[in-house]
Amino acid sequence: MNAKLQRVLSSIALIIWGGVLLYFYGTGRITKYLAPDFHSFVLAGGLGLVVVGLFNLLTSTQEASCGHDHGPDDSHDHESLDVHPVVALLILIIPLAFSVAYTKDGFSLQALSQKGLYDTPSATRSPMLESIMPKLTKELIEQQHAKNEAGFHKFSLMELFFTTGDPEMRDLVEGMMVETEGRMVKDPEGGPNQRRLYRLFITCCAADSQAIPIIVRFKDEVPAVEESAWMELSGTMRFPDEGEGPVPVLEVIHAKEGTAPPEESFMRGRF
Repeated sequence: MNAKLQRVLSSIALIIWGGVLLYFYGTGRITKYLAPDFHSFVLAGGLGLVVVGLFNLLTSTQEASCGHDHGPDDSHDHESLDVHPVVALLILIIPLAFSVAYTKDGFSLQALSQKGLYDTPSATRSPMLESIMPKLTKELIEQQHAKNEAGFHKFSLMELFFTTGDPEMRDLVEGMMVETEGRMVKDPEGGPNQRRLYRLFITCCAADSQAIPIIVRFKDEVPAVEESAWMELSGTMRFPDEGEGPVPVLEVIHAKEGTAPPEESFMRGRF
């Protein structure tokens, strides 16, 4: 293939890849895959690829020295590929296009189950930390968590999950009227009125994300919402031992569909 056309195809590949990174950054889809601290790297990488691709495209017709002399019988070049350049371009672009077009920007229930959706919180106690921390009381916890208009204390789902592993905190929160929020999905391990409420904890990217779940049980009919709908739930917090140690259970009194935050990371989300 003509070397100039090969350079053009390589430049187009760079521009397309850089354009995809900029598209994810500009549309906000990047928040489903990376924690906010890394978004600037995506922007810089996308701009870099586009700039290099445009530079190569604009200079693709110029002749340049390879930097060393060729002997009379040395006919090698530096631009030939093991595969046809058009095939190489398609290999780079077609999977990328399908991924961008058809990804759901989220996890299936099967994937979430492998990320801890149905796990039981483990016991988490630190005698040294407990010795230097002030004595916890129910009144202190209530003061630290504002009430909503209906009188329910606002807790993050992450707090309720990890409270399960702390006997002292668990005893204090037991029976408390709380409000929390998260994505609601079916619970194959529960009855018809039981669901799981979860949020994703993301350290840097979707690959290392971890589902943080609690069990929610409705006294009446479960709201008819889409799977993984964002819900705001309030009710009574319980920590029953159901065979594998205490589990966090919210006995729902009020439920309404909410609005998903711009990103899932607990480190930057609402506590």
